[in-house]
Amino acid sequence: MTLFLGLGIAGVVLLLLALVFDGLLEGLFHGFSALEGVFDGWLSLPVVAGFTAMLGFGGAITLGTTGLGAGAATGVGAVAGVGAAWLTWKFSRALMRDQTDATPRGEDLVGTSGSVVTAIPAGGYGEVIVYLGGQPVKYAAKSEIPVVRGADVWVEATLSSTSVSVRPVER
Repeated sequence: MTLFLGLGIAGVVLLLLALVFDGLLEGLFHGFSALEGVFDGWLSLPVVAGFTAMLGFGGAITLGTTGLGAGAATGVGAVAGVGAAWLTWKFSRALMRDQTDATPRGEDLVGTSGSVVTAIPAGGYGEVIVYLGGQPVKYAAKSEIPVVRGADVWVEATLSSTSVSVRPVER
């Protein structure tokens, strides 16, 4: 029973290591073409951890609650381990496919509207509020002509990660 409990605890520790050192085993053999992609599926660290934990705990439960011997407990633990490994593999694949939208960049501002919060002198800088990814963002803004506070503007170009070139909206 001690061996089975030790395997179960080792599996849980391995799972914790997989969470802390995400991708360590997968990147360990990078560059070896024969092993490329082997650790991306069934031999990934979370899958191995799930199998090991259920082999140990399943065997310990079987050994402690039935009159079966160590061989039968190992068989029951192995079946439970394969089931846990399969579920871990399926869940990790589902999570890996769950992609988020692309992060908005400064170039995405071109053509959007905003409003001036600090007046922009001709050829100088002021501040505008524009909406990027649905969120208001304040940028330093430059314009060739003076633009008063509160005026609506169009973003013509991004000058840097914190400044844009604008022109007033004509009505």
